[in-house]
Amino acid sequence: MLFNQLGLSAELLRAVEEQGYTEATPIQHKAIPLILDGNDLLAAAQTGTGKTAAFTLPMLQQLQKKSDGPRRIRALILTPTRELAAQVHESVKTYGKQRPLRSMEIYGGVSARPQISKIHRGVDVVIATPGRLLDHVRQGNINLSGVEMFVLDEADRMLDMGFIRDIKQIIKELPKRRQNLLFSATFSEEIRELAKGLLNSPTEVQVAPKNTTADRVEQLVMPVDKLRKREMLSELIGKGNWRQVLVFTRTKHGANRLAKQLNGDGIETLAIHGGKGQGARTKALRDFKEGSIRVLVATDIAARGLDIDKLPHVVNYELPHVSEDYVHRIGRTARAGHDGTAISLVCVDELKLLKDIEKLLNHEIKKEYVDGYAVDKSIRAEPINKGKPPRNGAARRGRPSGPKPAGSSPRKKSRAGKNARGAQGKRPGGQSKRPVGQQRRAS
Repeated sequence: MLFNQLGLSAELLRAVEEQGYTEATPIQHKAIPLILDGNDLLAAAQTGTGKTAAFTLPMLQQLQKKSDGPRRIRALILTPTRELAAQVHESVKTYGKQRPLRSMEIYGGVSARPQISKIHRGVDVVIATPGRLLDHVRQGNINLSGVEMFVLDEADRMLDMGFIRDIKQIIKELPKRRQNLLFSATFSEEIRELAKGLLNSPTEVQVAPKNTTADRVEQLVMPVDKLRKREMLSELIGKGNWRQVLVFTRTKHGANRLAKQLNGDGIETLAIHGGKGQGARTKALRDFKEGSIRVLVATDIAARGLDIDKLPHVVNYELPHVSEDYVHRIGRTARAGHDGTAISLVCVDELKLLKDIEKLLNHEIKKEYVDGYAVDKSIRAEPINKGKPPRNGAARRGRPSGPKPAGSSPRKKSRAGKNARGAQGKRPGGQSKRPVGQQRRAS
C-alpha cells in the first residue's frame, strides 16, 4: 500500500517522499491507520521492517492538534539503548521538521545539565532510556502528567536488560488517560503479561512469524577453529574488499581485543560497547556510517538501534548466548529493501549455540567451508565463559587465592569509622543520594 493511502497529512507525506519512500512496509500499512484512530496497539514485526516510522508518523500527526495551556511533554517514547533513542529522535526530527514541535533525547552516559535545561525550556516529545529518565523523575526535573501518547519500543529487549521495574515506576507517573503503543520484535509470555498492565483493549498486529529473519539476508555459517577466527575474518574482509562490516562479539573485552588485532592487520576498525563513553560511541558510529572506518566491532548493545543504510555485511565473530539476539544482530543488514549477508564464524565450542539458533529459526543455516581453514577435529569443545567473575573473591580482585603469607593479618575497620563513612552522602531517613547524572544501568 502507498503512504498516501494511509490517512497521513500532506506535510508528513512530503517528508516521507523526501526520504525516498512511497510504499509502506507491512507493519506501517497495518499500524498507522490503527494509531490514527486512537487505538492502543500491541505490535510485533521482525527487525528492519520500518517499526520506527510506523509509530513516529501517526504520533506526529496526532500531536498536530494544538494543546491548551503552556508547552508540556505530550509524547514519551522509551527505548532500551542510547543508540536506539538517537535513531528514533532522528526519525522524529526528519518527519516532523515542518511541524513546530520540540523533541529531545534523554539517556545516561552524558551530563544531565543540558537535558535539564532543555526540559525547562519546554518540549513536546521525549525519547528516553528508562534509567536516566527515572533519575530525572526522582529529582523533580521532569513532569510526565501531560503525556497523551506513550510508546514502549523494543519491549522484549527492555525486559532482557532488566528494565521492568523502571518501566513500571515510569508508568505510575503517566496520566491514566493516554494512548499506548507497545512494539516488540517478538511476543513472549513476559511481553503479553506486560501488555496486560499497560494497554487498554489493544489491537494486536503481527506481520511476520515469530523469530524470523528478513528474506533478503543471505545467512552463512563458516566453520573455523577458535584460534584462527581473526585470521579468517581479516582474509574475508581483505580478499572480498568489504568496505563496511559490522562485527559482533560477546564481551566488551573481546570487542576491544579484536578491534586492536584488526587495526594491526591494516583494517581501520573501532569498537562500540557499553563500556565506552557516549561521545566515543557516537563518533565511532558516525565514522562507520561515513566510511572512514571499515569495521565496527560491537557487543549486543548495538544489535538494536543501529540503522545503517545499505549495510552489506554483518559478521557474528562469536555467536550470542541468547538465540533471539542472533535475529536482532543480522537484522542490521538487508534493511529498507536492500540485500545483505550475515556470516557466522563458528568453532567447536559454539556448536550447541548454533543448534539452538537453527531450532529457533526452524531451519539449518547453510555452511560454507573456506579453503585453508580446515577444522581440526581433534580439538574438543570447551565451556564458553559468559563473562561472570570468579566465585573466589580474592581471585576476582586479582590476588592469589592460596594461603596467606605468614604474619599477615586481616585489616579491621572500627565500627565507628565504618558508620561515619557510611553516613556520608545520606539523606535524612537513611536514603542514599544519587546524582542525576550517574547511570543506574548501561542504558
